[in-house]
Amino acid sequence: MCVFGSGRRGPGGPTEYRCLVERILYTLRFPRYIYTAKSLYGDTGELIVEEVLQRGEMTMSSVVKTVADRLTHNMEDGRSMDYSEVISAFSSLVDTHFLQRCLAACGKGNAATSSEKTPNSSAATPESLTDCYKLPQINLRGRGKRRRSSGDSDVDQRGGKRAKLENKELCGDEGVFWQVNFERFHLHFRDQAIISAVASKMDQTSSEIVRTMLRISEMTTQPNAAYTQPLSANEIFRALPASYNISRSTLDQYLTLLVDDPMEFVGKSGDSGGGMYVVNLHKALANLARATLESVVQERFGSRSARIFRLLLRKRHLEQKQVEDFAMIPAKEAKDMLYTLLSENLVQLQEIPKTPDHAPSRTFYLYTVNQLPTARMLLQHCYKTVGNLIERRLFETRENKRHLEKSQRIEAILASLQVSGAEPAQLTEVEEMITAPERQQLEALKHHINKYSTSAHPTVVGLEKSRM
Repeated sequence: MCVFGSGRRGPGGPTEYRCLVERILYTLRFPRYIYTAKSLYGDTGELIVEEVLQRGEMTMSSVVKTVADRLTHNMEDGRSMDYSEVISAFSSLVDTHFLQRCLAACGKGNAATSSEKTPNSSAATPESLTDCYKLPQINLRGRGKRRRSSGDSDVDQRGGKRAKLENKELCGDEGVFWQVNFERFHLHFRDQAIISAVASKMDQTSSEIVRTMLRISEMTTQPNAAYTQPLSANEIFRALPASYNISRSTLDQYLTLLVDDPMEFVGKSGDSGGGMYVVNLHKALANLARATLESVVQERFGSRSARIFRLLLRKRHLEQKQVEDFAMIPAKEAKDMLYTLLSENLVQLQEIPKTPDHAPSRTFYLYTVNQLPTARMLLQHCYKTVGNLIERRLFETRENKRHLEKSQRIEAILASLQVSGAEPAQLTEVEEMITAPERQQLEALKHHINKYSTSAHPTVVGLEKSRM
């Protein structure tokens, strides 16, 4: 969350620290990163990403051992997770660039050195290094170990030194640390948003065609590219899932529909190979951000205000009389709605004087919408909302601290009694230590806290696409 380096006075001056605001905001997306890894690579991929996120950077051997032990602990007695299965999932995450080497591991100095540069300087990035996604040769064979019970604590203490010595065995990847590639996850989220938009605008087959185009070009398209790499219709046809059973003529018809669609998700860049097609990434994101803005205006100010907002987005600049005529809204209502949107900074007023003196009688007053600044303003409102939700959750937790501690103590007593094989009457007696009003209050508290937590994560998703 922070980096340090030499300040403006050079290496001889005092060390300066800088807060990485973007990295702090990424913590809101940690659950989404982990869920994405789970959906793509199963429980093993989920735990790998979770461990690396929690520690920031880890060696491959350390990740494999930790994840194998955690998976083994959750398995039935007599079963264990082989290291090779975890290594395979780790390799898949690296091959698809969800994990990457740290700068120090790529042999280009250390993290402190790279962080000494200012934010505007051309600092080295892991992607610019040749070994960024090169897996080390590690000497690691075995299976995960199950955690011992509390009764073996004395044995653990006596054998602590021996265990530490065993864990110090060399695996061949010492000093090669890995980190989560946040940019790659964000590109995956972008692709999923485009696919969902195509599915809702057209149909599932169209979205599957766009998904195939994105999948083919995901490793060859630059992160900030406006378009994907051009793909021929023949390539797309060969890469389509066989389960969809789409004929070549049907594919050509769908591609033509996608190209002619006003949203411009897909464009045509040539005629060779049956036609060359690209996904318009920047246009797609701009259209998604625009749809989000229109939705916000409609939810807050009603359908008529949304009609005026859409009109200004389409016509760019309009006078108040033109807005009234085009939107077919009475003059008084249109004036009130325009001033309301103007006061909320959702609409801007541009003055174009006929004469240098800027006299009001000789000046055109045009209403317009600047999409990018408006989207950024709403994004800041989303961040403020997230902060308020977190503050409210902490307040509720503090106010009900006594009830929560009591509930935790009783749950611990019940767990210990169940392990020792207590009778049902004893368990019922312990459960009755929490009165009915207290139980009702705890359930309401848990419901509210869960609602605050789940609301804090998706709030900024819709508008952040405009920043890509």
